[in-house]
Amino acid sequence: VHDVTHTARAPLQPRLDRAMSSVTIPPPECMLRPLEVPFRYLFGPGPSNVPPRVLAAGGRGIIGHMHPEMYEIMNDIKKGIQYAFQTQNNMTIAMSGSGHAAMECAVFNTVEPGESVLVAVNGIWGERVAEIAERMGANVHIMVKAPGGVFSNEEIEKALAKHKPVLFFLTHGESSAGLAHPVDGIGDLCRKHNTLFLVDAVASLGASPIFMDQQNIDILYTGSQKALNAPPGTAPISFNERACQKMFNRKTKPVSYLFDMAHLSNYWGNDGQPARLYHHTGPVLGFFSLRESLAIFAEKGLEESWRHHREVAGYLWKGLEDMGLKLFIQNKDLRLPSVTTIAIPEGYNWREMLQYIMKHHNMEMTGGLGPSTGMVSVRGMLKSALTKCVLVWGRSSLE
Repeated sequence: VHDVTHTARAPLQPRLDRAMSSVTIPPPECMLRPLEVPFRYLFGPGPSNVPPRVLAAGGRGIIGHMHPEMYEIMNDIKKGIQYAFQTQNNMTIAMSGSGHAAMECAVFNTVEPGESVLVAVNGIWGERVAEIAERMGANVHIMVKAPGGVFSNEEIEKALAKHKPVLFFLTHGESSAGLAHPVDGIGDLCRKHNTLFLVDAVASLGASPIFMDQQNIDILYTGSQKALNAPPGTAPISFNERACQKMFNRKTKPVSYLFDMAHLSNYWGNDGQPARLYHHTGPVLGFFSLRESLAIFAEKGLEESWRHHREVAGYLWKGLEDMGLKLFIQNKDLRLPSVTTIAIPEGYNWREMLQYIMKHHNMEMTGGLGPSTGMVSVRGMLKSALTKCVLVWGRSSLE
């Protein structure tokens, strides 16, 4: 028996040797060195410096994405998002991905090819939504203002009546311009014209008041890495009953399988089914972090978060103006408390200024995005960085 076993196994060894000797590309030298990550003061529009408590949550031992304990954490996240959004919508989840994932999810699920979509473009995010809708075959109409421009309710209603869209998009917190766009009354107009109202609150949620249910917003989304103060990679989104009616009674399937809310609603336990079925592997550690950031929000209260952002933003605005700098959004009531935009002084190269700040102060600021590129320098003020912002402008150093 020994001889037979030995004889049977013998041919395997040459094959194993050949397989092991077939590696021709050596291990890269960079991967043989320890990971090095510099500490930076993240004063751009996002991501922001993450508090130790949220970092610790994301560093816990991983569990399965379909374990009962994971479902409980996801249930907690849903409730936290409902509080942050000020909504009772059952169809509330966190996307596995950045704010762009929620943006595409909203459009892909509520719009079918050939349907009319109206997009307010006054910065980069309107441009992105218009392209997403165009790529999936929608008939896209745009309303355009210069970066930082505000659309009146009269202009919006006129466009709704003209184009009869199934979806109207507006950015609440336009980070490329530092604008907090008024929202009151627009949801009522959309209902009047049988249009779904989609709002991007990625840069504004937690820093500037928004009330999903009271303001008749049909779809609202944000990102984890802004004023929520969690790592990037998850994106809260909520659909009301009007949006669900449109979303789940469509004639065609959404163009994306990953972002199909028919599957995601089951994964999040929102469809009333007794079992949650496998759809994709969610970012478990990202969900841990998001839950902790939402817990901090709940403990401190939304009103306090709004007040704190506005108060510290006021100190920053005054300090900048006392230095002789000009803020891009001149109307204080329209400024986004979480993102301050500074008009580039004449005769200065904005790229050189930002490189100097990074080199000498280890501090990230950014230029404009999309249509505001070269017009502004963007400085985010996101929770953990709030106090440092004032010190920087008060003393022009971090010492």
